[in-house]
Amino acid sequence: MDQAGTEPTPGPTLSAAKRLRRFLVKDPLESDLSRRRFRLRNGASRAVFTDAEKSYVFGFNAVMSREVEKIEEISPGQRPFGYEGAAAACTVLDLLTLTRGRRLHELLAGPAQHHRHAAYLGAGRGYALLCLRPARGARRAHPLLRWLAMDGFGFQWSLARADRMVGERTMPRLLSRAHCAIFDQGLGRLLWYHDSASPDDVGARVGAYPAGRRADLWSGVGFAATYTGGAESDELWRLTEHAASDGFRAHLAQGCAFAVAARLRSGALPGHTAQAVPLLADAAPEEAASWTDRALIALGHEAHTHDDFRRWQAHTRRSWNRRHHH
Repeated sequence: MDQAGTEPTPGPTLSAAKRLRRFLVKDPLESDLSRRRFRLRNGASRAVFTDAEKSYVFGFNAVMSREVEKIEEISPGQRPFGYEGAAAACTVLDLLTLTRGRRLHELLAGPAQHHRHAAYLGAGRGYALLCLRPARGARRAHPLLRWLAMDGFGFQWSLARADRMVGERTMPRLLSRAHCAIFDQGLGRLLWYHDSASPDDVGARVGAYPAGRRADLWSGVGFAATYTGGAESDELWRLTEHAASDGFRAHLAQGCAFAVAARLRSGALPGHTAQAVPLLADAAPEEAASWTDRALIALGHEAHTHDDFRRWQAHTRRSWNRRHHH
């Protein structure tokens, strides 16, 4: 679906799921964020977020009905959200049947190989659905992208508990301090949905969190604003001003760079992503994506820890800083 949400809802339909899977199928109405008391504005942003979650639910249910191939019938811009849902479903099934990540690995090695960012985010959502902290991930998981599962966990955990995570700004006890930072990226993405891509509302919302959490929240906001969309150019410009006044402009740009890198690997760049990158990262899409690639190369082949993931982000911010201050 395009940014304005003018295309019809994805057309493919799914068969009924059987046995255990039939109890896990999601109600398509879950994609209606107004049921979660989110602050939805009228206009394009509401359709953008509903469409993204609709595709996520479709992908989830496609795994339950054993029809993953139907995700390819979703429009290209929405397909990553479909694979996010598929990965969440594979993770739920793997955890319930103790298959040590087999289904998730098969999804990553096959249909979702061009949507790995989305799939790891979805895996984290699967853990959150079962109230389990993401483990090391599937066997043969990507050594650094697997940390995105904690981001997905943060998004889903906060989506289901918005009153506490957003209203009271709490942090789940499940997490070690190392995990909290990446959890906050997922929460930052959720805040973009929660406040319906309103730059003023999102800026105020992030500003209400303790200073030690805001860098990662801005990183998540930058990712969601670029990856999912929902804002017009003037609103994106205002978002950069809010991040800059809060002292986290580079984190907003870094989140944007990760998002455009993920989108480019998934295929053609959606219009809203191409529009967002020059504003949020102050660079062309290919250049911003190259920052993440260079940063990854700089880390070397052995990089796999939480600290390595954080260094990947820091190196990406350094590229933005170098460009911005020249």
